[in-house]
Amino acid sequence: MRLSQYFIPTLKETPTEAQIVSHRLMLRAGLVRQTSAGIYAWLPLGLRVLRKIEQIVREEQNAAGALEVLMPTIQSADLWKQSGRYEAYGKEMLRIVDRHEREMLYGPTNEEMITDLFRREIKTYRDLPKNLYHIQWKFRDEVRPRFGVMRGREFLMKDAYSFDLDYAGAKKSYQKMFLAYLRTFARMGLQAIPMRADSGAIGGDLSHEFIILAETGESAVFCHPDWLKTDPLRDGVSHDDDLEPFVNKYTGLYAATDEKHKPGSAGIAEEALIKTRGIEVGHIFYFGIKYSKPMGAEVKGPDGNNVALEMGSYGIGVSRLVGAIIEASHDDAGIIWPEPVAPFKVGLINLKTNDAVATKQVDDLYAKLQNAGVSVLLDDRDERPGAKFADMDLIGLPWHVVGGRGLEKGMVEVKNRKTGERGEISIDAALQKLTS
Repeated sequence: MRLSQYFIPTLKETPTEAQIVSHRLMLRAGLVRQTSAGIYAWLPLGLRVLRKIEQIVREEQNAAGALEVLMPTIQSADLWKQSGRYEAYGKEMLRIVDRHEREMLYGPTNEEMITDLFRREIKTYRDLPKNLYHIQWKFRDEVRPRFGVMRGREFLMKDAYSFDLDYAGAKKSYQKMFLAYLRTFARMGLQAIPMRADSGAIGGDLSHEFIILAETGESAVFCHPDWLKTDPLRDGVSHDDDLEPFVNKYTGLYAATDEKHKPGSAGIAEEALIKTRGIEVGHIFYFGIKYSKPMGAEVKGPDGNNVALEMGSYGIGVSRLVGAIIEASHDDAGIIWPEPVAPFKVGLINLKTNDAVATKQVDDLYAKLQNAGVSVLLDDRDERPGAKFADMDLIGLPWHVVGGRGLEKGMVEVKNRKTGERGEISIDAALQKLTS
């Protein structure tokens, strides 16, 4: 993509309403624009990141055996009345009355709708287990939306719902999602730590929040230093394995938010713990028959008797992740995208746009990178070098390739945005480096 033809409305000054790093940088880098309180339009650069995150989430859900559906954003209030949540949910729910005076709502979550869909179609235990998910926009009417996409009113979320015959099956479904979540965040270049979360009246220990470490995070967290040595992508486990040892391994390492932290309970000296801040990006939760019982979601068991389905829910804040990644990965100059979620892998800068020979060399490199399947943003604008460098640092692409005076010798400068390492190498070497 040529920057001269693209739409990236970058800002030099920080908007006054932006209170946290990710909000400031998303506005300055032209990823989003606010259309009303807590509601954002996603511009081309931001949408590319959103779609990459969404695709990683989708691939890991599919690998875990979850089946993708797509439920509507507008739901019938009748379903929520059946579960008993309609009046209890509060003012965060956007309630609507249609032209036929039917009570509707803009879905803040989908437990009721998925339970209704399931109870109408599945009647026997032979069709279990099942896990259905979708990636859909939600709306919660926050009284004070703030922090950009981190706490907006409209947000993109992956929510999955498992259905099992008994607790043992529900636990296996939970463990599959536990693995899928660790793999999902690791693929995005994030260190996500599952921390035991409140399981409410149901009790038990099948409730975990997945929190990424970021000094600008919303919650104080405490964790064992060995967490930084873990890599779920290299554990060699499969969703078909017995996942109990895997889950025990990861939950055995101490990790807690300040609300759950109990000094002296970590198994190591308090001063040896990592004390930092974190951002919640996902939550998995077993809730048993909380919805299936009141809504009549039952199947005939092996003995012919009706059994209320055991359920769990599993959420990932897809749009929230864009902000969370920026909070965890940035510097004073701008965003530093992990390569798997970067909008483009390479930022190619032409500093000699008025030189026909140099421009041809840069264009040739641009074409070769694209033909090799590398996503490239070519800055071909007639701008000052300083402005080009600043914009490329701001939007945070993993690799910067600069064509300047060295082009006369067939050389370009290659810079790694994360490490800051740079060096002048031949165009052929740059091509090999970026395509290997």
